[in-house]
Amino acid sequence: MSRYDSRSGDPGSYRDRKSDSGLGGGSSYEGNGRYSSSKRDSGGSSVSSPKKLDLDGLTHFEKNFYVETPSVESMTESEVEAYRLRREITVDGKDIPKPVKEFRDLGFPEYVMQEVMKAGFVEPTPIQAQGWPMALKGRDLIGIAETGSGKTLAYLLPAIVHVNAQPFLAPGDGPIVLVLAPTRELAVQIQQEASKFGASSKLKNTCIYGGVPKGPQVRDLQKGVEIVIATPGRLIDMLESHHTNLKRVTYLVLDEADRMLDMGFEPQIKKIVSQIRPDRQTLYWSATWPKEVEQLARQSLYNPYKVIIGSSELKANHAINQHVEIVSENQKYKKLVTLLEDIMDGSRILIFMDTKKGCDQTTRQLRMDGWPALSIHGDKSQAERDWVLSEFKAGKSPIMTATDVAARGLDVKDVKYVINYDFPGSLEDYVHRIGRTGRAGAKGTAYTFFTAASARFAKELISILEEAGQKVCPELAAMGRGAPPSLSGHGRDRGRGFGGGRSWG
Repeated sequence: MSRYDSRSGDPGSYRDRKSDSGLGGGSSYEGNGRYSSSKRDSGGSSVSSPKKLDLDGLTHFEKNFYVETPSVESMTESEVEAYRLRREITVDGKDIPKPVKEFRDLGFPEYVMQEVMKAGFVEPTPIQAQGWPMALKGRDLIGIAETGSGKTLAYLLPAIVHVNAQPFLAPGDGPIVLVLAPTRELAVQIQQEASKFGASSKLKNTCIYGGVPKGPQVRDLQKGVEIVIATPGRLIDMLESHHTNLKRVTYLVLDEADRMLDMGFEPQIKKIVSQIRPDRQTLYWSATWPKEVEQLARQSLYNPYKVIIGSSELKANHAINQHVEIVSENQKYKKLVTLLEDIMDGSRILIFMDTKKGCDQTTRQLRMDGWPALSIHGDKSQAERDWVLSEFKAGKSPIMTATDVAARGLDVKDVKYVINYDFPGSLEDYVHRIGRTGRAGAKGTAYTFFTAASARFAKELISILEEAGQKVCPELAAMGRGAPPSLSGHGRDRGRGFGGGRSWG
């Protein structure tokens, strides 16, 4: 019996809709335990079923729950194109559903709509408007959108619908939904959303990540949870220790796939995916679309929809004012203090460093100089990281220094300023770092110290600045043309600073 059968109230036509062909688009599960995959053999576009995985006893599951409402159905092609153009939605794939303009157009069950209304949302974000119909249809999906675009709910609400249509967990069953995330911080934030929106369905979830004792996580898994949010390393540990299994996973999400590959998780991802039934629904979410992510997606997705919000080219949030100054390495700390004196008004300020050591040293110096700073990085215990984050969120310590562990998925309201003390190792990381401000429609400001050591990034950085309508300082422009840097704070450039506000330097 599915959850829909046991729920009070009419779930509408969700329960009655089945996936297009039994196990989803031209596939069948044979009684002898072999997976017959007419859909996944074409073009080598998917991971084949691993021989070591015993598929015996796996049952049919449903994954197509989308019913187009009359208001969406009545949209003409020109209206659809105009809407997508206005909201910067680009799509690719076969039989793409029309976007939805309002929450009621989705036909979400009442228990989901109640949570949406309670959260105070006015209309779907662009990724939700197009991504929800795609995900609800049960097809594989690639979603490319900048952080802060609402993508977490774009996959979580369809996941809740998906779980509620499946049979209840039996003793020893693993999760139905698996969400993989690159960092502990992002995993915890996803869990918070899953708890909030899954509460009315009484869905259980747990968050599996390293750096904390395994006991509570093991107990959650043994009790049975429908949704697991996990970082790859700790999940593999749990699988190898036989604390859970992935035989019931039919809805797989890879969030921030580009970041996971940057962090070297590709072998772990492949190992995890190899233990999941091949007729699952898989959703890849990424802020960028590098070749490595595209290659991994080709291996594990079949006939996916693809939705891009904005441009697939790397670009920064236009709500962020970006200021870049060329400095020398030994100028940085003095420049930082002068900048803090200029902008410090009690607002949250996030300062990014390249190394854990630099993070700790700079934080210690700031505190000695009277600045309320704390640091967060990968060598901190989970308890300390949680405490630092809570102090920062509450405004008790309005300055937080961080390595890139905080660059992705860190959703802190009202971060007014981001400072790149060290320039990151890629332009993607630059965009994600500054994306910690200017979220949810707010304005933000990012300051970046740029040294000669990062000169190879100058040309691409200039492109990002120009695309966002930002000023490019003459020194950076010259560096982009291959000229040696002229450091501000020396000779004729002394005191120019970032421009705007008081001079500093």
